[in-house]
Amino acid sequence: MREIINTAVKDAMRSKDKLRLSTLRLVNAAIKDKDIALRTEDRPDGVSSSEILQILGKMVKQRQESAKAYEEGGRLELAEQELSEIKIIEEFLPRQLSDDEVGKVIKDTIALVGASSIRDMGKVMGSLKEQYTGQLDFGKVGAMIKKILG
Repeated sequence: MREIINTAVKDAMRSKDKLRLSTLRLVNAAIKDKDIALRTEDRPDGVSSSEILQILGKMVKQRQESAKAYEEGGRLELAEQELSEIKIIEEFLPRQLSDDEVGKVIKDTIALVGASSIRDMGKVMGSLKEQYTGQLDFGKVGAMIKKILG
């Protein structure tokens, strides 16, 4: 995953695409910040590819919130920039599952882990995060699991 991002940085530099380059540099900075944090936890290898996907997902969510705030404040040019950055970051994320696919995945995972009550929600979420990081909005997924198990 790191190599893919670094290659994209080099391509952006060659094509002189300033927005793409600055966005990808922010991605690299976020990954390096997490690497540094993990060194204190005795993980010299740094972040894994699945953790990079989590970082990218978090960056998308932050930009969505910022874009919404800018739109509400009448700062449309800043909202547009945030939305442009989201498109660039999403290129490195797996395809988001549709609502129907999410419902099926949740039901399958509940059956797989043998969840029967709301107390088993942690098991279900853990299993989903292992398999579907970057493909699901876990804020929405949590509510759906509560509805099914509740």
